[in-house]
Amino acid sequence: MIFEPSVIKVEKEREFGDLKAAVEKSFASDRVAKYLKVLDGRKIRVRDLDGVLAADAIDLAAGDKAGTARLLYGSLPVSDQAQMREFYLSKIEEVDPALRAKFHKLYQYY
Repeated sequence: MIFEPSVIKVEKEREFGDLKAAVEKSFASDRVAKYLKVLDGRKIRVRDLDGVLAADAIDLAAGDKAGTARLLYGSLPVSDQAQMREFYLSKIEEVDPALRAKFHKLYQYY
């Protein structure tokens, strides 16, 4: 028997989709360096999603109005927030290894 993770239905699809698009835009190859520079300048670790949202880093990199990502995330129920956190964590692992090496302090666990 092969393990298959269960799929949890997104409750607020529009808000979730808007936030997902902003995260994807932030991690686009032409914007991810800017995103990491924002985090570096504000001394925020890349895995600290709460800090990222508080600093409006996703909005700055995506070219959106400051506070948009934070408001979208806050409007999501806990189950949707958990799925967004997992999506965000998967995106940070997809960053080019050379860029991750350049911003290695952001990726450290301690």
